[in-house]
Amino acid sequence: MTSWRKVARASRAELRRLQDERLARHVREYLYPFSPYYRALLDRHRIRPEQIRSVDDLRRVPFTGKRDLLPTADSPQRFREFILSPDPATIRAHWPLRRKVPLLAASWLLGRERVREELRREFYPCFMTFTTGRSAEPVPFFYSPHDLRNLQETGARLVDVLGLHSEFRVANLFPYAPHLAFWQVVFAGVQTGMMVLSTGGGKVMGSSGDLRAIGRLKAEALLGVPGYVYHLLRRACDERLDLSSVKAVVLGAERVPPGMKEKMRELLAERGATDVNVFGTYGFTEARMAFAECPTRDGSYSGYHVYPDLAVFEVVDPATGEPVPEGQDGELVFTPLAGRASTVFRYRTGDRVRGGIRYDPCPHCGRTVPRLSSDITRESSLKDLQLLKVKGTLVNLEDCAQILAGLPGVEEWQIELAKKDNDPMEVDEMIVHLALRSGASRETVGATVREAFRGHLEVSPNRVEFLALDEMLRRLGMETEMKEKRFLDSRPKS
Repeated sequence: MTSWRKVARASRAELRRLQDERLARHVREYLYPFSPYYRALLDRHRIRPEQIRSVDDLRRVPFTGKRDLLPTADSPQRFREFILSPDPATIRAHWPLRRKVPLLAASWLLGRERVREELRREFYPCFMTFTTGRSAEPVPFFYSPHDLRNLQETGARLVDVLGLHSEFRVANLFPYAPHLAFWQVVFAGVQTGMMVLSTGGGKVMGSSGDLRAIGRLKAEALLGVPGYVYHLLRRACDERLDLSSVKAVVLGAERVPPGMKEKMRELLAERGATDVNVFGTYGFTEARMAFAECPTRDGSYSGYHVYPDLAVFEVVDPATGEPVPEGQDGELVFTPLAGRASTVFRYRTGDRVRGGIRYDPCPHCGRTVPRLSSDITRESSLKDLQLLKVKGTLVNLEDCAQILAGLPGVEEWQIELAKKDNDPMEVDEMIVHLALRSGASRETVGATVREAFRGHLEVSPNRVEFLALDEMLRRLGMETEMKEKRFLDSRPKS
């Protein structure tokens, strides 16, 4: 693997040459020979692996989407088609001599079992995570030992981009589950030697247990889901706990509005932690890696710094699939360059990025790797609401979240989608449930929410309902669910 220190400061031309070389090799030596799905796809479209010589040639290859991963009646275990599965015949047919000769030498000198063991260490699935239910059902994604080494490496790169180091004591507050966020933190600790305490989030130890653990560890970095981390900080203030050791908060799983970052800094300052950096991260199961923002003096968004030696990101027009110019909005498409086991290619994430991808050096840290805009919306957050009888209106629920989480008078919130009179044939309704911060006025906050929704989304909630904080926390499942229920779709099915 190329040194991260070298990759992070390489010129754009050097990074492009590196990507071209790795892409061509990946297709010729791994994807086409060993992936049942992609071998069939390329053959069906009469694409020879030798035709994929550079990033520009990616446009020859059809997209893969979430639906392609889901089981069908004909293929109930569709996920197996995406696992790289070498055998002696495909190795002999597709690997160049520089790859086959060492295997033959090892077989003669050390025996065939040694060769089989080496191939197992590179390809054999030994670890599993799942997509988090944005599709119809969770889809398993497998890692080989090779992929786990990559996960450790990307964890170390995250630590570097975030400005942390091996002496940091870390509280991993992500839910304990077979999901990328939790395990990326675990393997980052393994690779860098950081002390990582994984609490499993509120469902495992509860907020009281998590706060005790943070206090005993004197954690310098807190990593978790934004809503739960904010909940913990609020409880720490209520209980007047000492958080002066905290220097960084790293948030994942969803976009973080500027107002939420500021609220967290205020709570931390109240408990003795000053000059705390609050970061966002971006990752998804199919990538098997995550990306982070770098520190900025004013707390602004620096963009997610990606790893061009390990993956190619494209930004395409969601309607046409055509690439868009640098810095323009579009849908993210992902192609790994070093994956084994479960491997996708030219994969449409469904995630929309405002501001696209930038290739100029980062103005904050000077790294030259590409940066994704921090303004990314998950596909599952785009809802078609039948607000009128005539036509639907596409509403971005993450934009709603940005508004509500950033309002100074709002403590907690939930958006509920319902049908008028609970009638499946009636129009949709949007109900905003709010718990207010101490001293906030219902009339003022309610008017602000309606005005902000109309100004930013061109829709207004049908109702704004106010709840006590305890009741709101129960609705959210703050300490009983793997992740709090911010968006509740209670519309009856027709």
